[in-house]
Amino acid sequence: METASLSTRAFMEKGFTKPYLIAGPCSAETEEQVMATAAQIAAEGIKPDLFRAGIWKPRTRPGSFEGIGRPGLNWLKKVKEEYGWKTTTEVANTQHVFDALKAGVDVLWIGARTTVNPFSVQEIADALVGVDIPVLVKNPINPDLSLWIGSLERLKKAGITRLGVIHRGFSAFGKSIYRNTPRWELPIELIRQYPDLFIICDASHICGNRPGLWEVAQRAMDLNYDGIMIETHCNPDAAWSDAAQQVTGSGLKNILDRLVVRQEKSADPKFIDNIEDIRHQIDVIDNELLNILGERMKLADKIGMFKKMNNISILQSSRWNEIIQKSQEKGKALGLSEDFITKVLTAIHEESIEHQEKIMIES
Repeated sequence: METASLSTRAFMEKGFTKPYLIAGPCSAETEEQVMATAAQIAAEGIKPDLFRAGIWKPRTRPGSFEGIGRPGLNWLKKVKEEYGWKTTTEVANTQHVFDALKAGVDVLWIGARTTVNPFSVQEIADALVGVDIPVLVKNPINPDLSLWIGSLERLKKAGITRLGVIHRGFSAFGKSIYRNTPRWELPIELIRQYPDLFIICDASHICGNRPGLWEVAQRAMDLNYDGIMIETHCNPDAAWSDAAQQVTGSGLKNILDRLVVRQEKSADPKFIDNIEDIRHQIDVIDNELLNILGERMKLADKIGMFKKMNNISILQSSRWNEIIQKSQEKGKALGLSEDFITKVLTAIHEESIEHQEKIMIES
């Protein structure tokens, strides 16, 4: 598929100033709560590009607040009328799409629990045939880049030409400082394949808490994301859903005031000369690394031959653990993290095992 096939028009008809901001409560709870939240945001002098509120809330277990439903769409309409802000909400099925369109919602987004199901995404795509509206697609819960791209392709095939994505992190087993692990490498790879794709960072769902919001939002700006989504509530502690990750209007302003927006390019000749020189040095080192890895695999082939001749198993756990431990110690002295060393050596080890497996099955 060609890059342009996922983004033939600008996500928004008019340009915008980074960061593109999506703000508003996790859930529309009452008309008073929605309007009070909008009033708080406006009082801070903030004009979000999109005001968000969850109308239908797919929850992990029944019994939790699952959204107010259609009445909440009228509250979004009221925000639009009073403040002139465009609005957005999540849709998960055909009826949601029809109700949101009828209420004049400006942008739709597809949530992580929906993206993971191609049948659901196709249902939404079919409901949008013939409709000209921007659509944002959150990453699926699991770290599956193909599934994410597939959702975009289904919408594109249905005629949606203004597409964007929301990076909200991925579920992972075990304890973490994040609610949803960022796995930055996945959205980075998506944008590498489709560099014109509009991308938003949902810092709220990645963090799951207020203290980490600025750091995640800043990381997104450092990586040249187009914007951020910050859940904002007039009284976060009393929120009916995801209370811990929502901020007040003043909390939102604090994040925005501290945020540093990076430029993708510079016209400064000195900067261009310096960075090109450094990039050349990196290219030279990268070529050396590739040559060294090639030689490394030739040695793995020789080891595979000796193991085959002597009927020795490929995996030698004690040897592998010894390599990891020694390399982590040496890497630390070189300013390299244990996590990085482990990832690099694991990739090399897996490639080495594949080489040896091919030799083992040769007649």
